[in-house]
Amino acid sequence: MKRQYQGLLTERIADFPCVALLGVRQCGKTTILETLGDEWKRFDLERGSDFDLISRDPDLFLRLHPEHIAIDEAQLLPSLFPALRVAIDANRNKPGRFVITGSSSPELITAISESLAGRVAIIEMAPFSFSETQAQEASPFFDAFETGFSNIAALITQLEPRAKPEEVTTFWMKGGYPEPWIKNRISFTTAWMDNYVQTYVNRDIARLFPGLNRDRFRQFIHMLGGLSGTILNYSDIARTLGVSQPTVRDYFQIAHQSFIWRTLPAYAINPQKRLVKHPKGFLRDTGLLHHFLRIPDVNALLSHPSMGRSWEGMVIEEILRNLNSRGIAYQAYHYRTAAGGEVDLVLEGTFGLIPIEIKHTQTVRYPELQSLVHFIADHNCPFGLVINNDIRAQPYTATIYGIPFAGL
Repeated sequence: MKRQYQGLLTERIADFPCVALLGVRQCGKTTILETLGDEWKRFDLERGSDFDLISRDPDLFLRLHPEHIAIDEAQLLPSLFPALRVAIDANRNKPGRFVITGSSSPELITAISESLAGRVAIIEMAPFSFSETQAQEASPFFDAFETGFSNIAALITQLEPRAKPEEVTTFWMKGGYPEPWIKNRISFTTAWMDNYVQTYVNRDIARLFPGLNRDRFRQFIHMLGGLSGTILNYSDIARTLGVSQPTVRDYFQIAHQSFIWRTLPAYAINPQKRLVKHPKGFLRDTGLLHHFLRIPDVNALLSHPSMGRSWEGMVIEEILRNLNSRGIAYQAYHYRTAAGGEVDLVLEGTFGLIPIEIKHTQTVRYPELQSLVHFIADHNCPFGLVINNDIRAQPYTATIYGIPFAGL
């Protein structure tokens, strides 16, 4: 399947001496390295021979291989980053010399920011988006984040559904990890997910955090299914796990920075209202979420108590994955008032401030839009959006527009 990150990778290689592809394990980083030209040499630090070759003397290795080098799972060799800085500075103005990938390592961002600041472009990869599974180009909706939303009414007319409801539901149920899509068997998917979680906890996290209580962290990871889509109360979670509140915060930071969990901070810029300032979070992939919740099929999903939260997380990830694949800078938040008013996603960037409400239903009643109406008025937003399962895109009010998920 063609990845939408390919164009961004090519663009960043042309502009920067080093590009870092970061993302959750098994999202396709190694595969996209294989699309680099024949002049590129690829090394995998999970392969013993490659690790020995580079780790023996990273500075010498990079002097002998000064360009067109791709190094997979770079977080396994922290001494690589200062060596990369030296190698890049020896010929600072030459772009397209190194590509590195990394996963499951909170320290990786720190190492990049400390050693390679100003020398590296970061691309955050994710599993497949819905449009990628449909072999479609990204929607015109995402073009507007770059070109502007000056005529939102005209844009809405272009956002008709591009897929059938059953195709959307299949993606929602299965999630975006490539392997289950390639094998496409329920028995394989179940076994793959089990192995994936065990590898994440027993190998990746254990290797990066040898002092971590592995049993407690495994229990925490399985709790994430029930916590996905909720406001996070660290004190309650700490009591349930039998650990301290700082430990729980550390667990969430590990999960977020290893890309399996997304923590959305609260948008709390409104002095006139009492706001909920706790963060909200989601498992980033609904296939993994449904595995944790032991949801076997679509019928069980549609009747499950977590159905609405699962749909909300899937829509949020679809939007953010598409923004990341284009290299569009943004900040993502959730919004909730003490009185219960809520906006599921608030995006802020050079494109402005965009509040987004997410509904699984096809029909949206006006009373359900009140939180969005108040947010638009309080923050002087030009418009707000509702993402749902309608059969067409349409205006709901003069400033609120509905877009079917299949139109994204």
